[in-house]
Amino acid sequence: MFKIRTLNNISPKGLERLPRERYEVGVDLAQPDAILLRSHDMHDMALPASLKAVARAGAGVNNIPVSRLSEQGVAVFNTPGANANAVKELVIAGMLLAARNLCQAWHYVQGVQGDAETLQRRIEADKKRFAGYELAGRTLGVIGLGAIGVQVANGARALGMHVIGFDPSITVERAWQLSSGVVQAASIEQLMRGADFVSVHVPLLETTRNLLDAERLRLLPAGAVLLNFARDGIVEHSAVLEALGAQRLRAYVCDFPDPELAGHAGVLALPHLGASTGEAEENCAVMAVEQLRDYLENGNVRMSVNLPQISLERSGTARLAIINRNVPDMLGQISHQLGQIGVNILHMVNESRGALACTLVDTDAQVDETVRDTIAAIDGVLNVRVL
Repeated sequence: MFKIRTLNNISPKGLERLPRERYEVGVDLAQPDAILLRSHDMHDMALPASLKAVARAGAGVNNIPVSRLSEQGVAVFNTPGANANAVKELVIAGMLLAARNLCQAWHYVQGVQGDAETLQRRIEADKKRFAGYELAGRTLGVIGLGAIGVQVANGARALGMHVIGFDPSITVERAWQLSSGVVQAASIEQLMRGADFVSVHVPLLETTRNLLDAERLRLLPAGAVLLNFARDGIVEHSAVLEALGAQRLRAYVCDFPDPELAGHAGVLALPHLGASTGEAEENCAVMAVEQLRDYLENGNVRMSVNLPQISLERSGTARLAIINRNVPDMLGQISHQLGQIGVNILHMVNESRGALACTLVDTDAQVDETVRDTIAAIDGVLNVRVL
C-alpha cells in the first residue's frame, strides 16, 4: 500500500487513476511515500523520511525545494506540456487584445451613457479611436520552443502569421512537432529586430532572469507587442516601462500583475490564468499521477526535473530501484555487492543526469531487506527500493 499526500486540490480525473487497493490518498497522511501538489509552497516543510517522490500537477517547480529533495534521493516530477494548449490559447488571446485594443474598447463602452440613439451615435463617432490591425501577415518571435512554445508557433502559423523561433536547446521531439514554416533565428537579438510580437516561453532560472532587458527591448521595431506567459522575472519591468514610454512597445501583455507596472495604459496584466482551465487541470493531474505510479511501482522515471529519464521493461522476479550520486565505480560496487550475496542480475540499466544517477536491476530471485540494506550501505547510494 502506497500513501499519497495531497497538498492542494487535485483533479479527480487524476486521483481516480490510483487504485484504492494499492493507494491511500489524503491531506493529512503521516509518512507518505509521495506528495502530489500544485501551487503549495514546500520550502519550509519538514520532509518525511518515507518520502520517495514529489509530483507537481503543473510545469514550474519554484515552489518545491528541488535541491534538498535531490540530496535525499527523492524524485521530483512536473507535467510540462499538459497545460500547453491552455497557455497557447491565452497567448493568442493576448495578441488579439493588444492588436485590436479590446480592453480599451470594452472600458469605453462601459462608460457610455444615454438612450439607444445617443449611444449608437457616440459609438459610431468614437470607434475609430480603437482601430487596430490583423494578426495575419505580422511576424511573431517565439523565444523557447518547448511544449508550449511549439504550440504557440504552430498556432500563429495557422492564423497566417510569419514566425521566427529561437531555442538553442530544442529537442528532436519538439523539432519534429514544429511547423516547417517557422524560421530559425540565430540569436535573441536577431529575433527581436524582426518581430512585431515577441512571446517568451522559457523557465525562470538564474540564466533567464531579466532575459529581456532594456538592451534587448531597444532592438524591437516601433509598436511591437511583448507577451510573457512564462514567468514574471524573465522580463525586466523597468525596461518595459522605458520601452512603453519610448513607444517601442505598443503593449506588454502578461500573466503576472505587479505594482511596478500597475495602472500603465500599455500594460495588460491577467491574474495568472495560463493553466486555469478545467482541461489543463485534468491533464496535469493525470500526467502527474501516471508518472508517480510508474515510479513507485516500477522505478521508471519520466519527466523528472532532478533525475535522468530511465525505464526498463519488467523481467525476472524482483527489481531494485537505486538512486545514487553520479560518481565513478557505482555500478561496479553495486554489481559486486549483489554478487557477494548471491544475487544474480538478469537485466541492469543505468542513466545519469548532473550529480545524480538511477540504476534499475532485475533479479532472477526474490530479494529481501538484507539485500536492500547491503546496497544502501554503499557510499554514494541515496535511496534503494525493492519493487
